[in-house]
Amino acid sequence: MRGINDTVRAAIFAVALSLLTACGGHGGDSSNSSPATPAGGINLQIVSFGDSLSDVGTYAPLASAVGGGRFTTNPGQVWSQNVAQYYGDTLKAAYTIDITHKLTAQGGLGYSEGGATVATPANQSDFLTAVIGNVEMPVNQQVSSYLAAHGSFNANQLVLVWAGANDVLRAGQLPAAAPTVQTAANTLAQIIGQIVQNGGAHVVVVNLPNVGLSPTGLASSDGGANLTQLSQLFNDTLNSALQTAGLQAKVIQVDAYTWLNGIIANFQANGFAVSNTGQACDPKKTPDNTSLLCSPPTYATSNADQTYMFADDLHPTTHLHSLFAQFVEQQLAKSGLGH
Repeated sequence: MRGINDTVRAAIFAVALSLLTACGGHGGDSSNSSPATPAGGINLQIVSFGDSLSDVGTYAPLASAVGGGRFTTNPGQVWSQNVAQYYGDTLKAAYTIDITHKLTAQGGLGYSEGGATVATPANQSDFLTAVIGNVEMPVNQQVSSYLAAHGSFNANQLVLVWAGANDVLRAGQLPAAAPTVQTAANTLAQIIGQIVQNGGAHVVVVNLPNVGLSPTGLASSDGGANLTQLSQLFNDTLNSALQTAGLQAKVIQVDAYTWLNGIIANFQANGFAVSNTGQACDPKKTPDNTSLLCSPPTYATSNADQTYMFADDLHPTTHLHSLFAQFVEQQLAKSGLGH
């Protein structure tokens, strides 16, 4: 793991000390009580499960020391926040990290956490250990934590599920990696079934984008071929598992794989100056070369959050998140949720 320089450590430690005298957190549950009709046409409460692609601020109490907080071009939002706003809600973190590198419940409904997996142990990868420790809550535990706190899901909620990328990234090389990826996909289908069985009426299931087309994929020795095959294997297995379990008609599937391929192929037409070949967060300026700790002073250019596709070697920029949120909203409208 790349080390964090002393200046950054000092800044994070200063924020951590301030947490000792601060109380509370994010307040109560996300609310859909706004009387105004939102852009989406209906008010829905948003619940999110997954990893860094949907994390709205689990590690913000420490990452904010250097202007970070989410895995994108901070202070920009991730797609799940945009979708929440579209339906009149504000998505807040369910847990945030504290000074002791432990997760503390905050009452929000954003359960997605950077580094989280579906079926791969968190300690299999030293993910930003110096900043957050190995505290990532796997997706099944995220759902269990929600049910323990809230009992069930309801018809006024939109449940977002996007997970599996970390299982793919940690699986290794094919063919040995296949069982790991297939187990993760089958497990995710079971978790989705649990959500539906516990009252989830509007459940969005996002498949994996082509991880092989990320900067980290392009930089690998095979140019991303293995990660592309693993992404496809995960998606095919998940789709089959949902079909076998009779869940396909009960969820709204969003094809991020095909969508991202199309955006990359037409990146300039979608407002990007740099495709999947560069990072908006300058690796020389961004602590640990992670978008979690990226902010305007560490951008490659002043408007990199809008002109680059990727923040770091894996995570979308603010603009790419915004475009994906719009795509999801369009799919939801086709399903009959809003317009």
